[in-house]
Amino acid sequence: MERVLKCKKKYHHLKLKYGFNHRYHDSVREAINIVRSNQLGDIVNARGVYGKSNVTPFEGSWRSERKYAGGGILLDQGIHMVDLMRLFCGEFVEIKSYVSNNYWNCDVEDNAYVLMKDQKGRIAILHSSATQWQHRFLLEIALTEGYLELRGFLTSTKSYGEERLVIGKRSELTTGTEREEILTYLNDNSWRDEIYEFAETIINDKPVLNGSVEDALATMKLVYGIYWADSDWRKKYSIRKPDLKLRNK
Repeated sequence: MERVLKCKKKYHHLKLKYGFNHRYHDSVREAINIVRSNQLGDIVNARGVYGKSNVTPFEGSWRSERKYAGGGILLDQGIHMVDLMRLFCGEFVEIKSYVSNNYWNCDVEDNAYVLMKDQKGRIAILHSSATQWQHRFLLEIALTEGYLELRGFLTSTKSYGEERLVIGKRSELTTGTEREEILTYLNDNSWRDEIYEFAETIINDKPVLNGSVEDALATMKLVYGIYWADSDWRKKYSIRKPDLKLRNK
């Protein structure tokens, strides 16, 4: 990615966009609109679980080999949750993590357990897993005046269940919120919208809004920051510290 960025700077007239497809799902778009409009106040923290049942899915066993894939479940799938947390919270400056491959015994990770602190001191918790026997996507965002829960994700296999956004408003009741609003999304137009946006970027010579080289590099650095934060994993696979202003030691 660092080499790509150097090359891209030589060709300002060309457009390069990376596939940040999760950003185009309707549940994510609606949640972003709510957060940015300050309807529920400021973000307090975030929790995310993204998992599937194997480190070698039907696409092929190359995903379990470091020399081909570069990493396991975190780099393959969890990176999308990392990107969404960046999208909601901004940049993270401190990371604590445990990374393991104890179950599938491949040379890539099958679980990553992560604590991250952003520039405002807010905490994000992430579990990226290849031992989640029922595929799962869940992103919870607590705000000062309520909460958002993104549950499930529309995919071609339907293995992550229905895509829903749960909206709750904080009340003075000691038992919690009085009611929740649940939005259910039946159609996945994310791929179409992503391609259309890229086409418009090219045709009208606009800057890339989502998935720029800089965006991709920042997310990739954060993933490798998670690898590096686990001292045992760092030593085991000679993980180089990314160029991030991380406060972990």
